Amino acid sequence: METIKVTSFDRASELKAFDETKTGVKGLVDAGVSKIPRIFHHPPAKLSNPKPLPSDLLHLKTIPTIDLRGRVFEDVISRKNAVEGIKEAAAKWGFFQVINHGVSLDLLERMKEGVRNFHEQSPEVRKDFYTRDFSRRFMYLSNFDLFSSPAANWRDTFACTMAPNPPEPHDLPEACRDVMIEYAKQAMKLGEFLFELLSEALGLNSNHLKDLDCSKGLLMLSHYYPPCPEPDQTLGTSQHADNSFLTVLLPDQIEGLQVRREGYWFDVPHVSGALIINIGDLLQLITNDKFISLEHRVLANRSSRARVSVACFFTTGMRPNPTMYGPIRELVSEANPPKYRETTIREYATHFNAKGLDGTSALLHFKI
Repeated sequence: METIKVTSFDRASELKAFDETKTGVKGLVDAGVSKIPRIFHHPPAKLSNPKPLPSDLLHLKTIPTIDLRGRVFEDVISRKNAVEGIKEAAAKWGFFQVINHGVSLDLLERMKEGVRNFHEQSPEVRKDFYTRDFSRRFMYLSNFDLFSSPAANWRDTFACTMAPNPPEPHDLPEACRDVMIEYAKQAMKLGEFLFELLSEALGLNSNHLKDLDCSKGLLMLSHYYPPCPEPDQTLGTSQHADNSFLTVLLPDQIEGLQVRREGYWFDVPHVSGALIINIGDLLQLITNDKFISLEHRVLANRSSRARVSVACFFTTGMRPNPTMYGPIRELVSEANPPKYRETTIREYATHFNAKGLDGTSALLHFKI
């Protein structure tokens, strides 16, 4: 009887060896790999798009696009219409795109260019920033959950907490320093405006979410998805929901983001000049499920050019913040009791980070 030789796979050693290069996925691409290492292989069930959409879901083309009119509504009706659009999107999709959002298109392009400039500079320069020390002001790494997730993603990232305590300019790399500072300020202004509209969509005072410090913290993650030689074997980002109140995503024109709704994956199309907004777990928690934090993923990059995106998460994350967050009092009643226990953002982030992007919701841990 013929025996089949199985090649041994020491995953822990391969992960360690990859991490110690300090050059991430970009380093593999630069080395000319034609096959991706096994640490990046995802099970086929995680990669596929289950069965075609049933007829009753065919009308759900993709996430809505909302016109913010430059953040200056000419009358009460146009503001009310935007609030209603956001309310429906936040309740049904947890995602929407915004146009005429008040952030200059020139700044969006310069921010994306800054991300490319950092990731495409020499490996020796990048290595100096590579770290898994989450207390560092600026982190560059590949896969924050590299050692805890079932499979690695074909993506590198740099991360920096931009608020409430912004970094000193010398903490940031020269390749993207100035534009990061400028873009973070504009993202904060947009976020505060969106929290006003979201508060109104909940039937609350427009300052309600801001007064809860939902817009206090800003974590900026700048992702770099190099072209993948075997895109059917891996993902750019695994299925997950965000551990934030709100996320403002700056995408480029290379598509790949998908949102999971009712068991199906929906492509998010490129809309010129738009920013993608999504509800995070923390906002789902405090709204007692009125707004939903839908799972999403990014497919591996099939393009010949690297895909970049910048995600601004409104959360204080691992930074000290004693505030306890639970369902908002005005949104609960005898008929609609609290569904979650109170938690701190830090406790939530610690649980999320330890769990990694394993395809399950971190919210389950906080359910009553």
